[in-house]
Amino acid sequence: MKVLVKGNAGPRFLNSVGKFRVSIGEKCFHCGLCVELCPARVFERKEGFNRVFVTSPARCLGPRCQQGSFFCQKKCPVEAIEIETDPQWKTLGDFRWTPDLILTTWQQAETGEIPQDGLEYRVGNSGGGFDNFDFLIKNSSSPSDQEIDKIDTSISLNRRREGKKISVPVPWYGAGMSFGSISLPVMLARAMAAEAWSTFTSTGEGGYPEELIPHGPHIITQIATGLFGVSEETIKRAPIIEFKYAQGAKPGLGGHLLGDKNTPQVAIMREAVCGTSLFSPFPFHSVYSVEDHKKHIDWVKIMNPESLISVKVSTPSDVDMVAVGSYYAGANIIHLDGGYGGTGAAPEIAKKNIAMPIEYAITKVHRFLLEEGVRDEIVLIASGGIRTAYDIAKSIALGADGVVIGTAELVALGCVRCGNCESGRGCPRGIATTDSELEKQISPEWGAHRISNLYSAWQKQLKILLCQLGLKNIEELRGRTDLLRRINE
Repeated sequence: MKVLVKGNAGPRFLNSVGKFRVSIGEKCFHCGLCVELCPARVFERKEGFNRVFVTSPARCLGPRCQQGSFFCQKKCPVEAIEIETDPQWKTLGDFRWTPDLILTTWQQAETGEIPQDGLEYRVGNSGGGFDNFDFLIKNSSSPSDQEIDKIDTSISLNRRREGKKISVPVPWYGAGMSFGSISLPVMLARAMAAEAWSTFTSTGEGGYPEELIPHGPHIITQIATGLFGVSEETIKRAPIIEFKYAQGAKPGLGGHLLGDKNTPQVAIMREAVCGTSLFSPFPFHSVYSVEDHKKHIDWVKIMNPESLISVKVSTPSDVDMVAVGSYYAGANIIHLDGGYGGTGAAPEIAKKNIAMPIEYAITKVHRFLLEEGVRDEIVLIASGGIRTAYDIAKSIALGADGVVIGTAELVALGCVRCGNCESGRGCPRGIATTDSELEKQISPEWGAHRISNLYSAWQKQLKILLCQLGLKNIEELRGRTDLLRRINE
C-alpha cells in the first residue's frame, strides 16, 4: 500500500467551523487564567500583546467542560467569557448528515485520527436506517496497539474459482461519480487515494478521462444504459467493469446531467452536443432476461478476459432474484445501491419513495444467496448512504462483504450537503461542478490526502470495533446480525 504524506491535510476553510462560538466581553482584564485552564487551547496570549485572544473557537468542548475544574466560563473571575452554539454549525447538513457528522468527517480527513472532542461521529439523527441500530459490544475497554495491529480488514473481490484474484486491504472502494457530475480534480483525488490504499474508484457513466490512465490499475470503468464514453479501449484497460442497471437514488429513472454542466470537455467525453441535457434511459433495452444479461457480460469478457464483473442494481422488492440471476450470468460482484445516497442531483421524491431501504435489501439478498448455496461464490457490496466506519460495519453485519462509498469522500473535501450539485454551474466549492473556474478550488493532491486520511481513521475504528466484538477479521463479521441491537430497546 502506498502512503500519502502523513500529518494534517489542512482545513478546507480559512477559519475552522466548530459547534460552539466563544467570545470575550469588555469586562475581561486579560489575566490569562483561561489560557492556562483550557485543555483544547481555545485561548492564546500572543507575544507582544498584553491581551488574551480567542484563536481557536472550533476546538471548544462546550458543555462537556462544565463538570471539569478547567471550565473557563465558570472559572473566569469577572464572567467575561460567553459560549454559545455557532450559527454556522446549525446550517450544516440534514438529519442523515448531521452537523456533527460533517464536522467529524472534516476532522478525520484533516488528521487521519478518530475524533476525540465529543462530537458524534458514528450515527446521524434520521430516526431510521443505520441510525436505528448499534452493536452489542462484548468488551468496551480499549484494545492495545498489538491487538489492533493483528486485525485484518481486507476482503476479496472475486470468490469464484475462475478469474483473477483481487483483494483490497479495506472493505470499501469508491462509488461511480462521473465526469460531468463532479470535477476532474475530484476524480483525480479519488483515484490517487484509491491507488495509495490499493483499492478502487469508479469512473461513473461519464467516460474515462485520459488524466486517470496513470491510475488505471485502480480504476473501475462503468457501462451504463446511455453508454456514454464506453469504448473497447476503456474496457480493455479496466481491472473491474461495472454494469449499472439502476441506481438507488434514482431507481427506474436512469441517469441525467443537465445542460449547464455539459461543458465542451464533458460533451467530447460523452460524444454529445455541448449544453444539452443528457439522459440515460432505463433500463438497458437489450436486456430483459438472465440470458440477455449473460450476453452483456460475455461481450466485455471477450474484450477483457482478465476483468472482474460488477453488476450495480437498485433495491426493488425482487432484488434477491435479480442478484441470483446476476450470479448465474457470471458476475463476480453484486452491488446493491440503496436510496439513502446520491448527490443533490437526485430527486428527493425518488430517493424517499422508490425501492427498498438498503438495510433490508442486504439481509434479504444475503439470506437468499445462502439458501441457493452460492453465497460464498459471489461478493455482495452495498452502497447508498454509507457515511461512517460504523455504517460500513453494520452493512457487513447485515450480510454484505463490503461497501461502496461516495458522498463521504465529497464531505471530506468540504461538501456541506447544500444540495446545489445540479444548479447552474454546480457546486460553489468546486466539487460537483464542471466549471473551469470553480474546480480550481480543489487540488488533487490535497484532496487525495484528505480522502486517504479519512480511510485511515475509518480503518482504525473498524479494527477497534472488531477487537471489542471478539473478532479477528472483517470477514468474521459478515451476516452476524446477532451482534446488532435496535437502539432504545
